[in-house]
Amino acid sequence: MRSPPKILAFDVFGTVVDWHGSIVRELQRLAPQVDGDAFALAWREGYQPAMQRVRSGELGWTRIDDLHRLILEGLLPRFGLSHLSPAEREHLNRVWHRLDPWPDVLAGLSRLKARYLITPLSNGNIGLLAQMAKRAGLPWDCILSAEVFRAYKPDPATYLGVAQVFDVSPSKVMLCAAHHDDLQAAAACGLRTAYIERPLEFGAAHMKDVSPRPGNELHARDLMDLAGQLGA
Repeated sequence: MRSPPKILAFDVFGTVVDWHGSIVRELQRLAPQVDGDAFALAWREGYQPAMQRVRSGELGWTRIDDLHRLILEGLLPRFGLSHLSPAEREHLNRVWHRLDPWPDVLAGLSRLKARYLITPLSNGNIGLLAQMAKRAGLPWDCILSAEVFRAYKPDPATYLGVAQVFDVSPSKVMLCAAHHDDLQAAAACGLRTAYIERPLEFGAAHMKDVSPRPGNELHARDLMDLAGQLGA
């Protein structure tokens, strides 16, 4: 590897936290009669179309918390959950603040933090990311979000914004993510990239292909493996 980066920026949903498993567990507690796997996948399927409404100008700037709620309201009748009260709906929507980290994350981030500045670079809003970090013990040095830049990934403003915040060249920032499209967009902006394998992101019934692809500087099994490769 060439000279090490200075900043490690992490995608969060799927890379740092297990959104699918966390939502399935939430549904098991709230409504065990509901197919939690199908519910989690359907909620996530609405994510990109909702952000596209913001990107296209159909909606003004809208936080992910509010986009998640818009998607949720459309799902409740489909899954027989129209009876949920406003308070129950709000609590369910906030499950995105309570997502559990993957087992390697706390130890991996702690090792990486000892050598590098670490930050999320997520489409999640700042309040969501801060409450998630507080609950899970994620040791970020700071929290960067699409909300800071008023642009959702893959807008270049998000990736270049990290370099601007820390006053470094884009080549000193490495995006660490479990999503090839995110990494490709970051690389196009001059960032360095590390792919993190998350084969269970969509659940055990929907195993993800995590085989290496050209273009990424690093390919890691998990964050502990990444720490080893980065000398942390």
